[in-house]
Amino acid sequence: MLQPRYKRILLKLSGEALMGEKDFGIDPLTLNRVAQQIKQTIESGTQVAIVAGGGNFWRGSDNVIKGMDRATADYAGMLATVINALALQDALERQGIVTRTQSAITIQAVAEPYIRRRAIRHLEKGRVVIFAGGTGNPYMTTDTAAALRAIEIGAEVLLVGKNRVDGIYDADPTLKADAKRFDYLTHEQALNLHLQVMDATAFALCQENNLPIIVFDLLANDSIVKVICGEPLGTLVSSTKADD
Repeated sequence: MLQPRYKRILLKLSGEALMGEKDFGIDPLTLNRVAQQIKQTIESGTQVAIVAGGGNFWRGSDNVIKGMDRATADYAGMLATVINALALQDALERQGIVTRTQSAITIQAVAEPYIRRRAIRHLEKGRVVIFAGGTGNPYMTTDTAAALRAIEIGAEVLLVGKNRVDGIYDADPTLKADAKRFDYLTHEQALNLHLQVMDATAFALCQENNLPIIVFDLLANDSIVKVICGEPLGTLVSSTKADD
């Protein structure tokens, strides 16, 4: 039996992490591996909510550079997150996990509207809740949505699963071989260093609400299970060293 450290978590999955070894879209093996770990987490007694990015299908910033209206590009990105949410829901339900998808934009044929109290009730009943559609507003990233939802539902930690990046570095480790990985940072340090792993709004929300963040490699073996059991994976960002 797992010995989880947390009672309720929010797991932020980057869209790129769901690609696995692919260049686009969703890798079924990666999706199933994530679903199996979430099943273990649920069975251990930890409540799980998820926010997925959409970068494996759509990157709004890239299309803005090409001349697309920013708000339109961001709404298209919200639809990409719905695709990922539905794929995750299907993978989890095939593992026997009761799952609910709630969307910040109205798509009533495939998802419930986001209602905070309903989401918390689902979690209390042992269901996984997937939050799609970001915050429902353009100019806001899914990092910000993850921080906001984690705070709203009373999650004890925000887990950020990345694609082949095992923590926070002082530079892009894929471009700079001698980039230094941090084991621990305060929220203030993360903001002052202008680190690109999450946007500043998300870091600021977590700082204001004393919400710790753990950034880790989603594709590492049993990474989700290890993190929720308190193993020192990735980089911890918190307000005080006591959360380490």
